[in-house]
Amino acid sequence: MPLILALDQGTTSSRAMLFDETLAVRGMGQLELPQHFPAPGLVEHDPEDIWRTTLDAARLAIARAQIAPQDIAAIGITNQRETAIVWDRRTGKPIHRAIVWQDRRTAGQCRALRDAGIEGIVTAKTGLLLDPYFSATKIAWLLDSVPGARADAEAGHLAFGTVDTWLLWRLTNGAVHATDATNASRTSLFDIHRGRWDTDMLRLFRVPAAMLPEVRDCQADFGVTAHEHLGAEIPILGMAGDQQAATMGQACFERGMLKATYGTGCFALLNTGTQAVASRNRLLTTIAYQLDGRRTYALEGAIFVAGAAVQWLRDGLGILATAAETGHLAAEADPEQDVILVPAFVGLGAPHWRPDARGAIFGLTRATTKREIASAVLRAAAFQTRDLLEAMRSDWKPAVDTVLRVDGGMAASDYTMQFLADLLDAPVDRPVIRETTALGAAWLAGSRAGVLPDREGFANLWQRERRFEASPEAGKWRTRYYDAWRRSVAAVIAQSAGE
Repeated sequence: MPLILALDQGTTSSRAMLFDETLAVRGMGQLELPQHFPAPGLVEHDPEDIWRTTLDAARLAIARAQIAPQDIAAIGITNQRETAIVWDRRTGKPIHRAIVWQDRRTAGQCRALRDAGIEGIVTAKTGLLLDPYFSATKIAWLLDSVPGARADAEAGHLAFGTVDTWLLWRLTNGAVHATDATNASRTSLFDIHRGRWDTDMLRLFRVPAAMLPEVRDCQADFGVTAHEHLGAEIPILGMAGDQQAATMGQACFERGMLKATYGTGCFALLNTGTQAVASRNRLLTTIAYQLDGRRTYALEGAIFVAGAAVQWLRDGLGILATAAETGHLAAEADPEQDVILVPAFVGLGAPHWRPDARGAIFGLTRATTKREIASAVLRAAAFQTRDLLEAMRSDWKPAVDTVLRVDGGMAASDYTMQFLADLLDAPVDRPVIRETTALGAAWLAGSRAGVLPDREGFANLWQRERRFEASPEAGKWRTRYYDAWRRSVAAVIAQSAGE
């Protein structure tokens, strides 16, 4: 039986999964990715660590499946988005650590461009806002901060890529320098309406065109792996940014369908079909996927901290031994304590976009324990999700699907998903296969290879593991809790503005 290898390179780990034609997982490997925090607000990864952990995870998955590399029909790649890597074409060596999507070092540059009235032009072409989150200002920082980098870039010696492009370059030993439309749409350099790099954006952000990869469909011929990496020359046939891959993995192929992925952050995407909807509520307009040269768009809300707050409880505060303890602690919390955590550890994302904001906890009393803190961490993801969904319903005139499909590590928490359904007053569906990011990448490659079915057939294979319905009692506290959340966010924003 032919297999599909999905390489899922995330913010905190690199994962490889082997799927067969029934979508059963035949083998998996996962390795933690080292994090670097040079200063407050700065987040970096070593590109060599990204490559090493991804390759080792793939080899581990193959070994555990007890298969030959020749049994793999195709590879799909999905990745943490917006993270910027620049390397020397002549040597293949990165010029600096990767600047991670969470990094805030270019907040001043973004603020200056906003103050100059530039944001409207950027949004009209790219669908994005001026924020350090996106790749363009990261590239400019690298070129301006690494001695000789700008001259080398202008001479054509340097290459830029998001993580997908870097992995593709390494897998093909430098034979292919390409990306897909979803990752390109997150750089602030790509015209999402015309489907090409935009010369005005390149000029604005001072990025030489010679650095940029070729942009292809999410399903395309991305070359083959060099034999020495995995023991065979395997075609790479699919590529998408992690949130778009999860959208496809959740089979959200129809207009109005909605998914939220709870990983390091939380990202909600609403399929808007062939219409690129301009948000009035500071959401992002992005490419959901591009197949056969046709683009499908989405409204996206990006939350920077979801599962990362659980990591903070474990690694930063040391009040957890394992992340799995969070749900058990939260379930024992005192429901009369309105403890609110605003997890603005790296600023606030949509719909506020305040890179200067910092986290805070409200409602502490002498009776507050780690149980209430754990509950506040998990509830924060739900509060932020409601913020996004209310903005989407305001932006999108056709009816938004009343069911939210969820995935990611935090979706495993029954406590969190039940609170989410209660807060939204809407059903929350958790799928049988929760690793939907890897599944989406596998579907892209597998359907092109003829191993997996087309969109319609794949959608028919999607299965729900559990539906969480809003409980009747939630109406008694829903408004009180959400109002407390909004007051807390307003206080954090006021504090960051010095008010």
